[in-house]
Amino acid sequence: MNINKVYKCTKDETIKKYYSYLVFEKGLLTNSVEAYFQDIAKLYDFSQTISKRVKDLTKEDLTLFLCELHELGIHPRSQARILSGIKSFYKFLMLEEYISTNPTDLLEGPKLGRKIPDVLSVEEIDMIIRAIDVSTPEGQRNRAIIETLYSCGLRVSELTDLGISNIYKREGFIIVKGKGDKQRMVPIADSAIKEIELYMNYRNSMDIKKGSEDILFLNRRGGKLTRIMIFYIIKRYCEEAGIKKSVSPHTLRHSFATHLLEGGANLRAIQMMLGHEKITTTEIYTHVDSSFIKEEILSCHPRNKH
Repeated sequence: MNINKVYKCTKDETIKKYYSYLVFEKGLLTNSVEAYFQDIAKLYDFSQTISKRVKDLTKEDLTLFLCELHELGIHPRSQARILSGIKSFYKFLMLEEYISTNPTDLLEGPKLGRKIPDVLSVEEIDMIIRAIDVSTPEGQRNRAIIETLYSCGLRVSELTDLGISNIYKREGFIIVKGKGDKQRMVPIADSAIKEIELYMNYRNSMDIKKGSEDILFLNRRGGKLTRIMIFYIIKRYCEEAGIKKSVSPHTLRHSFATHLLEGGANLRAIQMMLGHEKITTTEIYTHVDSSFIKEEILSCHPRNKH
């Protein structure tokens, strides 16, 4: 990923000036400059998916960019390195007066420890779903999306790839293609099936793009939804529901696992539904709060039984 390739893709003269800044003013070696431009290339790719110029990206946009890196399975340390490169680029844009405010100033990087992400309560998920106006085709689609994410604990990429042919309504499960193209069978709630059926009334009348005939959730133009679009859908309805937590599609997946664990589900079963290769990943993922743990211990320990 050299400077010429990045410039050819972006057609942005700022790239060449940033290259000169890194080499001549900061005195960086070739390998370091190469790493910076790999980060910048990712940023430009992201900006194109949301139809914005890099100079116009906000803190909220860049937060979604970091969420996208997480969803792609990029290690937190690599995420932190990429963020460092992005911050350097925006610092340069400020120095050269291309922008008047720096959107990365208050941007937080990934925690390198075992940070437990926010979990939505069942009531908060219901609030999000109630905030959706289902009188429009887009609203009905979005309700089906959120119900499916929460009902099945899917990764956002698994949701956007979900095919109609992979849904077995009568049997009550779906076939999901996870990481490494590994398939797994996941139960789907009746509530999600109901919303999908209502959405299909609209979908069946759409002009569908070639190659997307079997994709369940489509955009207005009849094509496959992007991961970024799912982030925006979740963010929009959280705001409308008045939920202040930092929420992404991954939050619904984490909530799915946590609620199952709190409901008494076996950890091994949760591991299989989430598609985790190692049980240790599930143990970290299915965090439960201390009050629940205390209640479980007090109710189950023989010394507390009367």
